[in-house]
This record gives sequence, structure tokens and C-alpha cells, in this order.
Amino acid sequence: MSRACLYEPDLNPTYQEFAAHYRVAVLPARPYKPRDKAKVESAVQVVQRWILMRLRQHKFLSLTECNRAIRDLLGYLNQRPFRKRREECRASLFAKTDQPALQPLPSNRYDLSQWSQARVNIDYHIAFDGDFYSVPYALTGEVMDVRATPATVEIFHRGKRVASHLRSRGRNLPITQAEHRPKSHQAHLEWTPSRMVDWAAKVGRHTAQLVERILDSKPHPEMGYRACLGLIRLARKHSAERMEAAAERALATDTIGYRHVKSILQSRLDSQPLAAPPPPSRATPDHENLRGPEYF
Repeated sequence: MSRACLYEPDLNPTYQEFAAHYRVAVLPARPYKPRDKAKVESAVQVVQRWILMRLRQHKFLSLTECNRAIRDLLGYLNQRPFRKRREECRASLFAKTDQPALQPLPSNRYDLSQWSQARVNIDYHIAFDGDFYSVPYALTGEVMDVRATPATVEIFHRGKRVASHLRSRGRNLPITQAEHRPKSHQAHLEWTPSRMVDWAAKVGRHTAQLVERILDSKPHPEMGYRACLGLIRLARKHSAERMEAAAERALATDTIGYRHVKSILQSRLDSQPLAAPPPPSRATPDHENLRGPEYF
């Protein structure tokens, strides 16, 4: 049980799913009250004493050998007549009472699940098993119930499933569904690397080169989307000539990025001529008085 209560005990979720799958009812006993299940406790005591007493002097070289000996004695115990009702035994009572009530097994095997809880982070993802799974962004800060199977991860809020993902086997990977994002974030998905480069090419050659450099500098192009979208906003405020000059200066000084271009435009450095590149250094002539590193 996950919560002990005399009248409405809460079952462990995994155990409750197991019982529902096999269509059986679970009636929990009270903690530390063995008399609530006296028949079960008595049967366990009889089996334990009767079998262990006969095997206490035996030595087994494998678990399989031990299980075989227990199985043989258990079969004999089930056929052993009761003391007060000599005409019946455990096997006959099972055949007369329990066996007619048994149902066929479900067609599908029980899929063992793991339940846990997680709080939604500000990026509308929960952390589970080393990865991050998205939920609708409106649930940021809420506590979620997480049901994980070997194949899927389901996320519940107040008993209602709000997200379902294929389980990831990576490490620190974000698994995000587009519909979970805010509208402002969904708009970012409409932009692809090629679309951003095509837009930049309409402004000018240097702007397109700058966008390509930003995207290439990131481990994943998506990580450079925000900077490229910032350049798009700058292009709406300034003329194409100023954007081209600022992009050319950023490329020449190797200071690529949204903040650098914004600083160039704010400081009006785009209107100043670029410094001439330094002259190439001349090669050192060979001379008998010049000693190389191999001398030392």
C-alpha cells in the first residue's frame, strides 16, 4: 500500500494495475494485524515448517536442485489429508472450490510499469531517468504522476493523462512535442536553417554569411535559431545597407552573434570604414647566424 487506512487504503499503483490486468480484487489487511489474513498466515507457516523441517539436513549444489526438492514436497503436502477431515486435502478443496472460479488469462501479458512523481520545470519539461519529457506549458510548476514502461512514458495530472512519449534511452535528451510549446515557441519551429539563410540572402551577402556562421558554430543548428531571429528583428529596424555593413564588420572581427551586431548598430560602427588588414609577415631568410629550435 502507498497509504495505510482502515477504511480506504491506497494500493501501490503498479500493484493496482497488476490486479486490474488479471481481473482480481485486492483487499489489503491492516498493518501489523496478521489475524486479518489468518488463513494465509497459517498456510505459510505450515508449508514453511513442514518443508524446511525435511530439507534442513540436505545440501544443494544449485538453485534448480533446491526448487525441485521443494516442488516434490509441496505436491505431497497438497495431497496429504487434513487431520480433522480425513476425506479431503488441499488439492481436493482447490479443485472443488477455487478452480471453478478461475478465469482464463488475458490475451496480452502484463506490462510492468514504474510510477513516480516529478515537478514540471520552467521549460515545461519533467526530468525522468536522465532525460526530459515535455508537457503542456500551462502546467509549469505542477507535480505530475509519471508512468513508465520499457517502451513509453505517460504523464498524468490529477488522474488525467496530459502527455505520452516514446521512452528515450539517451542521456540528457529533450523529448518535446510541438503542441506543448507556447504559441511564441511554436512560431520558432516554422523557421528552418535553410529558410533563415534564404531570408538573410535577401538582405545581403554578408548577412547570409553571418547567419551561416552562427548556425555552424552551434552543436545543433536549433541552438542558433534565437540569435538568427534576433537578427531578423534588427533588420526590421535598420536598413539593408546598415545590416550589411554591420554583418561585414562582425565577420571581419570574428565577433559573430546577435549582441555584437546590435552593439555595432547602436554605436554606429557600421558607418566607419574597416581597418586595413595587417600586411603579411615576411618569411625569415636563411642565415648561418640564425639557429632553429633543433639547435637547443
